[in-house]
Amino acid sequence: MEQGQRHHGRVLVFDADDTLWENNVLFERVIDDFLAWVDHPTLDRTEIRAILDDIERANTVVHGYGSKVFLHSLGECLERLRERPATERERREIDDLAVALAHHEVELMPGVAETLDELAGRHELLLLTKGDPEEQRRKLDASGLLHHFRAAHVVMEKDTDTYRRLAREHPFDPAVAWMIGNSPKSDILPARAAGMGAVFIPNDDTWVLEHAEVDPDDAGVLHLTAFPDLLRHF
Repeated sequence: MEQGQRHHGRVLVFDADDTLWENNVLFERVIDDFLAWVDHPTLDRTEIRAILDDIERANTVVHGYGSKVFLHSLGECLERLRERPATERERREIDDLAVALAHHEVELMPGVAETLDELAGRHELLLLTKGDPEEQRRKLDASGLLHHFRAAHVVMEKDTDTYRRLAREHPFDPAVAWMIGNSPKSDILPARAAGMGAVFIPNDDTWVLEHAEVDPDDAGVLHLTAFPDLLRHF
């Protein structure tokens, strides 16, 4: 899409975490506290974080996403570092570190509510997020954004088949649809592979496991710096 060009009557599919509201920064704060608490005698923070990333990468394939899986990964990381099962006290310590994940209020990105309100007047809006269904629904309800979307989907993974199924279910032509998100791995690359356009809005706190290279020469990817910039194109 050329700069300044606006298209009407499109299907716009939105990611949720770290696109509509802050999310991963909360997990990063817990990880920082965890790394400080572990205080391993031979491994530094970078090495411990690499171990945790490997554990999370494996666990998400089997168990999916969300705070419960994250806590499981922290416990598994501790046991690998200690080379023994975690004690009841250590598990309570991990739970205490992560208590903010369960009780935080949803913090919308700047301009999200106003932008969605305007976009909903000229486009069909869908929401597609991955994670624990109960957890994601709670955040969506708390956000006050649900009324903007014709449908909201919570899935275990966002791959190319996910986007193809979405197009069949609603249905819509992928050629007139755009996926808007912050994750190259889950939002941009699989949407493009399914024939959709993609809007990449980077977030400095995007989870490291969501990083991937986006082709800078791909004309089907629109790069924006802030959510309200969508109004100049849609």
